[in-house]
Amino acid sequence: MLRYYKKTSLSLLLCFVVLITTACSSTEKATSTKTAGKLITNDNVPYVGFLLDTLEEERWYKDKQLFEEHIKSLGGQVKTLAANGHDAVQLKQAQLLIEEGVDVLVVVPHNAEEAAKIVELAHENNIKVISYDRLITKSNLDYYISFDNEKVGVLQATEIVKNTSKGKFAYIGGAETDNNAILFRKGAMSVLQPLIDKGDITLIADQYTDGWDPKVAEQNMKEALNKSSNQVNAVVAANDGTAGGVISALEAVGLAGKIPVSGQDAELNGIKRIVEGTQTMTVYKPINVIATQAAEMAFKVAKGENPKTDTTINNNKIEVPTILLEPTAVTKETIDSTVVKDGYLAKEDIYGK
Repeated sequence: MLRYYKKTSLSLLLCFVVLITTACSSTEKATSTKTAGKLITNDNVPYVGFLLDTLEEERWYKDKQLFEEHIKSLGGQVKTLAANGHDAVQLKQAQLLIEEGVDVLVVVPHNAEEAAKIVELAHENNIKVISYDRLITKSNLDYYISFDNEKVGVLQATEIVKNTSKGKFAYIGGAETDNNAILFRKGAMSVLQPLIDKGDITLIADQYTDGWDPKVAEQNMKEALNKSSNQVNAVVAANDGTAGGVISALEAVGLAGKIPVSGQDAELNGIKRIVEGTQTMTVYKPINVIATQAAEMAFKVAKGENPKTDTTINNNKIEVPTILLEPTAVTKETIDSTVVKDGYLAKEDIYGK
């Protein structure tokens, strides 16, 4: 049944106080209890809950804005909450949205396995869950929408190998708790491993990055440089944030701009580094495409319809109905024909003109 509840600002404040207090003080499993006295304004308006891992990275603001705009344009209502990297908070936020009467949850999980608790909680309340960009694993997840994440890794490694096909390479990955990071590495290694087996490449570092934190990536790169006496010929970094950390480490030893470094997400800082020559490439995943298609999927699910999917992905429990979108490699030569052409980034912001 479609439900949308309006609450006063005071009650919202109280909910958030309870949310934060409970998330910080208890590790008990969340259970949903429908609260009384809520005002149901319109049973026919789909109400979508959007749970983000974080808003501490540039790209997620774009996802939030585009997703919310499209849900509203379809005639639905949406509420977005961000956990900023805390699993307990994300679970409590799911509980809050369920209690408010959402018809579907769309989730960007912080931890792929921990987020299975969100799916379980939602299903206890007859609410379906769509995993957005990152796969929720080991759960009876209803739907998944993302880009082809193995291909992301293939694009990264391929572009680096085009620049340097022999020597000492470092792989600086994302958070191991993020299933996407595992897929990025898998794709990259499908390109690198044959060259490692031939003896053309030596992998001097193969590190995941806790929390996708650029500072952790910088430290991992510093350790790789120390162990190799600063002898490194290329770095495959999993996204633009980790690339920034890697490049900071390279700058400290005079190697920034002298060896190829990959990235992902086409963040403004990453694109600027490509223009400057310290970063070689990024992977553009058009956020307007995933945000609008996810919104359309969520709107249909909220109305009790079954959205069309094009494949399935195994999440280590079931085959999840999935939509996979195509990522695009971006180099200095293709900035204008990709991120600028699409209006994703403004030319003046990139080039300062």
